[in-house]
Amino acid sequence: MTVLQVADEGEAADLAAFLSRLLHYDRGAAVRLQAAGTALAVFGRPPSFEVLAIRTARLAKPYENGLDVTLDVTVSAGELLETVDEPAATASVPGAVTGPPWAGVLPPRGGWRPEPGLPGPDRLRALVAAGVAEFRSRSDELAPELRTRAELDRTGREIWSRTVEGTVLPVRAVHAAQSLGFMRAGPGEEAPALFSSGAWLRLRTAYGSVALRTAGAGALGISVR
Repeated sequence: MTVLQVADEGEAADLAAFLSRLLHYDRGAAVRLQAAGTALAVFGRPPSFEVLAIRTARLAKPYENGLDVTLDVTVSAGELLETVDEPAATASVPGAVTGPPWAGVLPPRGGWRPEPGLPGPDRLRALVAAGVAEFRSRSDELAPELRTRAELDRTGREIWSRTVEGTVLPVRAVHAAQSLGFMRAGPGEEAPALFSSGAWLRLRTAYGSVALRTAGAGALGISVR
């Protein structure tokens, strides 16, 4: 089993936290791992948000496994989490699994250009809080016989498909970033940034990114749920 030596205990803890959050939304979650040099990228797709989540980690030394100098494999998020040793700053790569459809269609590595108009982090968090409050209010107003899964899904789609003012970014991408721990408030907080590459959008923060396609989403096997 390949052992990854991450840069430090903090990187290991952040990786474990990310995997735990993915498993909160999908107990059978899979993640795609890509490592080259001293960089590890972990891709996941929390089904509630219809986005790809990307968490990177620094490796203590360049990835090397025999003659292989790069790693690209899809594994169980739960099995990977079980191998994370925070004090030792290590994680072992479990056996490969059959990847879900999204794992075969990742965002491009290059060609990203900045997109203007993204509000600051406080405003983004306020948009998410307002969306959550509106969803709860509208759900509570429904008569019991009308509070069906289909109606709740319809309400959620309406709220979270709205775009952040000044951009074409759906608010659900911001909601995902916050729910996955990518938008932590603190002193000297780095402002999130928005990028595009072809049909892809990427919301990048200091703690991770979320990406989604603005066209041809059907190729990802993404539903409207």
